[in-house]
Amino acid sequence: MTGRRTFLIGGGCTAFIKPRATRSTEDMGLEAATKALLDAGITYDAIETATVGYCYGDSTSGQRALYNLGLTGIPIVNVNNNCSTGSSALYQVNNAVKYGQVECGLALGFERMKPGSLGTNFPDRPSPTALINKRSEELEAQLGENHGPGAPRMFDNGAQEYFEKYGGNVEHLAKIASKNHKHSMNNPYSQFRDGWSVEKVLAAPKITRNLTKFMCSPTSDGAAACVIASEAFVHAHGLENQAIEIVANVLTTDGVTTFEGRSAMDVVGYAMTKACADQAFKDAGFAEGQGRDQVGVVELHDCFAANELITYPALGLCAPDEAHKLVEHGDNTYGGKYVVNPSGGLEAKGHPLGATGLGMHFYIMMQLREWAGPMQAPGLFDAPDKRGKYGLVHNVGLGGAVVVSLLRRPEFYKPGGIDGRTRLGYNHAHEHRTVSLQDVNKVKSKNSSPYVLQYAKL
Repeated sequence: MTGRRTFLIGGGCTAFIKPRATRSTEDMGLEAATKALLDAGITYDAIETATVGYCYGDSTSGQRALYNLGLTGIPIVNVNNNCSTGSSALYQVNNAVKYGQVECGLALGFERMKPGSLGTNFPDRPSPTALINKRSEELEAQLGENHGPGAPRMFDNGAQEYFEKYGGNVEHLAKIASKNHKHSMNNPYSQFRDGWSVEKVLAAPKITRNLTKFMCSPTSDGAAACVIASEAFVHAHGLENQAIEIVANVLTTDGVTTFEGRSAMDVVGYAMTKACADQAFKDAGFAEGQGRDQVGVVELHDCFAANELITYPALGLCAPDEAHKLVEHGDNTYGGKYVVNPSGGLEAKGHPLGATGLGMHFYIMMQLREWAGPMQAPGLFDAPDKRGKYGLVHNVGLGGAVVVSLLRRPEFYKPGGIDGRTRLGYNHAHEHRTVSLQDVNKVKSKNSSPYVLQYAKL
């Protein structure tokens, strides 16, 4: 089924901060959702369905957050898909719009995490990712001794396999991490804005065989939200000046090679990512292997610098053996073939699991609106086609799921006039402010509850 065209019409994000329990998920969720609704120029009454993503929280946390905006009886579904949770929430809402169930829906994601390495919520039972950890450890026999917490150790094994097959070394990982930390200096939402040099990255404490602390994403608190709507809704609300089309949005899970193959790269999602990207470009109308030259800006899941390296070829951004060469040539930053993670990526921006994928879509949407200010990727609209190049989002969670989205300006895009920047009073694409009760009052439903809202901490 082809379905209808779908569009991102609003987005909002909180700052991603160190996990110190200073903000609740419902308050962060209220901030992100309020910004997204203000950006879209609609109230919560226009939202017909919502999906809310988080990994660390009790059931119905999504309802608790959205009830601040109104009690309208709409379906609200909570999802947990590990690190790809946010994009999985967007996938659910996008499909509801695409296949005619609703005209407009909201995807919200948030996380309140604990400091340190990730752990399980349920220590009284086996982890669902235990077999993936076990398979990665078994493959270490052919890759050499490793150490460290489970997640970075698995991705490190994937990078080590790449090094042994194709070349490259830890300095390429340091260049990736330094690039992301330097990009992050332009992002006021980022948890880290230090701009670490390659030398600083290499000198940081070792976490695994290859990875240092600055090559790893930190645990974070934060929230992000996106509003998705049909083309009819876009035109009915005069949003031609900011709507960005979701040309393709694909979710895949693991194939048999994760366990039956002998690739540490596949264990951490290489094959899953490749299958997802290939399907996304096919859905966008490209022949097999084609379309990557039409991509200009990418938000890629760099939970560790190791994953960014092996994801370049998995997405088809380079040949299987040329990821380290792409790094050497600077084709992953400003002035190169692609600008990858202009936001700073997970390594620098932060990684609140439920918010991460929605934050990625928020940043790419703002790039394609050309609102991204100092983060703006140049040359996206230099081509004769006024729709310009694609923005690509890649979000992976072990256990597992990958989401790949291809976003693009629609042919009817017409900048100018009142837009989200006018309604918020500033350009939230590259300026961070919190929201006020006055902001909430502009977007809340006519069926909102003063009893609920009195407990919001803005």
